Amino acid sequence: MLDKTIVGIIISAIAFVTVYALTPLLIKSLTKRNLVVKDYNRVGGAMLPRPGGPSILAGILASELTLYAFFPSVEILAIMITTSIAFLVGLADDRKVLGGWFKPLALAGCAIPIILLGAYVPHLGFPLFGSVNIPELYLVLIIFIIPITGNTINSIDVLNGVASGFMTIASFALTISLFIVHNYDIALASLPLGFVSLAFYKYHKFPSKIFPGDSGALTLGSMYGVITVVGHVEIIAAIALLPAVINSFLFLSSVKRVIEHRQIKANPVVHTEDFKLMASTEKEAPITLVRLILAHGPMTEKEIGFTIFRLALFSAALAIITSFMMGIKI
Repeated sequence: MLDKTIVGIIISAIAFVTVYALTPLLIKSLTKRNLVVKDYNRVGGAMLPRPGGPSILAGILASELTLYAFFPSVEILAIMITTSIAFLVGLADDRKVLGGWFKPLALAGCAIPIILLGAYVPHLGFPLFGSVNIPELYLVLIIFIIPITGNTINSIDVLNGVASGFMTIASFALTISLFIVHNYDIALASLPLGFVSLAFYKYHKFPSKIFPGDSGALTLGSMYGVITVVGHVEIIAAIALLPAVINSFLFLSSVKRVIEHRQIKANPVVHTEDFKLMASTEKEAPITLVRLILAHGPMTEKEIGFTIFRLALFSAALAIITSFMMGIKI
C-alpha cells in the first residue's frame, strides 16, 4: 500500500491533468454541435460552448476512483455517487430550463446515497463549544446541505471565471481545514475538488473559452457539500463559502421565491457605454453580491471577479482560523 502522501500527489495530478486535457476537446465538440450560448458581458456578444460539466466530472471520478482503489471507504463512494447524480441534474437543466423548484428538490434526492451508505456521523461540531449529537435532525440537515451548496455555487456562476475560481479557493481552504482537524482521509478525498476547479479555471477565467453550465456548477457545489457532511466540518465549510451564501440569500430575499436566474426579467446589472458593468436602478431587479459590489460605481468584469476572489480569500482565512478553534473548548 502506497503512502498517503504519494497517493495524494497522484490523485491531485490525475484530477488536474484530466480536466486540463479533456476541456479543450470538450470545447471543440460542443462548438461543432452548436451547443453554445451568448456571453452577454463580452463586447460583441461572443458565443461560448456550454456545458463544461463533463470534463469536470471526468476529473473528479478519475481521481476518486484511483483513491478508492488504494483506500476503499463508504465516504469516497458517497462522494462519487452523489456528485455524479448532481451532474445529471445539472445536465438536464442545461438541456432544458426547468422550474425553479426542480434543482433544489432533485439535489435533495442526491443526498440520499450519503444516508443509505451511512457515510456520516450525526454530530454537529462548533468551535469552542464542542459537538452536539442530533441523530434525527442531522438527517434533515444532510438533505438540505447538498441543495444549498449546489445552488450556491450555481448562483454565483454569473461572470467569467468566478464559479471555478471561487471553488478553487474555498475547496483548498476546506482541505487545509480537514488536515488541521486531523480528518486526514477526507482531506485526501477533497484534494481533487481543488485541482479540478483550478484546471477548469484555466479555460473559464476571463475571457472565458467555455462555461461550466449547471452541470459543472452543481457538480462542484454538490461535491463540496458531500465533503462537508462526510468530513464533519459543516461550520467550517459554511464560513469558507460565505460570499456565495450571502449572494444566494440576497437573491432569494429580494425575489421572494425560488426561481431560475435565467427567468429573471430585470437584470441586476447593466452595461455602460464603454461596456463596464454597473448596478441596475430598476426596483424589480434582484439584489446580488455583484450588484452590491457595483454600488460604488461601474467596474469591468475582470475587476468584479477579482473583488469576489478577495472576499473568498478572506472567508477562506476565517475558515482555517475556525478549524484551529475546533479543538478548543471553553
